[in-house]
Amino acid sequence: MSVSAAAVIAAARAEAGYREGYANGHWTNVQKYSPAVPGLGWSQGMAWCEVFMSWCFWRTGAGMLAPMTASCAHAVAWFKDRGRFSEYPAVGAQIFFGPGGGSHVGLVYAYDATYAYTVEGNTNATGSAEGDGVYLKKRLRRDTYVYGYGYPAYPGGIVTADPEWGGAVPNPAPRPEPEPVPKPEQPPGPPAFPGAAAFRLNASHPAVADLDRRLIAKGYTRHHDGNGYQAGPVFTIFTLRNVRDFQRAQGWYGTGADGYPGPETWRRLWN
Repeated sequence: MSVSAAAVIAAARAEAGYREGYANGHWTNVQKYSPAVPGLGWSQGMAWCEVFMSWCFWRTGAGMLAPMTASCAHAVAWFKDRGRFSEYPAVGAQIFFGPGGGSHVGLVYAYDATYAYTVEGNTNATGSAEGDGVYLKKRLRRDTYVYGYGYPAYPGGIVTADPEWGGAVPNPAPRPEPEPVPKPEQPPGPPAFPGAAAFRLNASHPAVADLDRRLIAKGYTRHHDGNGYQAGPVFTIFTLRNVRDFQRAQGWYGTGADGYPGPETWRRLWN
């Protein structure tokens, strides 16, 4: 079946306004896309922006045109290996953000000389890489947060701003639709501190995923396994080091910055 960029974009835009699960006072990263894509069911409850991209292509019968993965970094490598990665936007391209493109991803549905207009999963009204649903966004093309673009090999070709691909900037670009009014990301105040026993090195606890999401939201993600820091239920050595960075930023030292969250660390992560 021949699939166009327009078909993939239509599937993605139809999801705008979808929200992930919400329980016990916070968003859960539980959504419908992970179990729907063959082989990605294991990613349920984790950061899902790239899972959403995989779903859009799989849903439209275009799974051979893009990587079926939950990892932004893997998707970047997939496009680069095929010579289909560019610093210029294209209609129907995946747009990657952050160091090495491993932080976040969306789908470009239009662009002009200044902006790329996108559909993004696991973001929010502010454009976070760890959000609550599917949103239409407007991204500055020259923002340093934009790493580059992966070009699916659509049978009908691709409209691109890359001069080496013979494309041209479309003029004018379609005006983006107003974004749905988002639900509040979480009610005032943090959830109750789960106790020190929830945070044991290499042990699993649901509260660790909550902790990870707050570290990501606060920007404490320097330590990771090479694929970017992502939320998950296991309290790893990278979790401990990122918590320690946060604690030191509060002016704490010694046992006050040991990397293990206490009630005050927990409270401040939600402020």
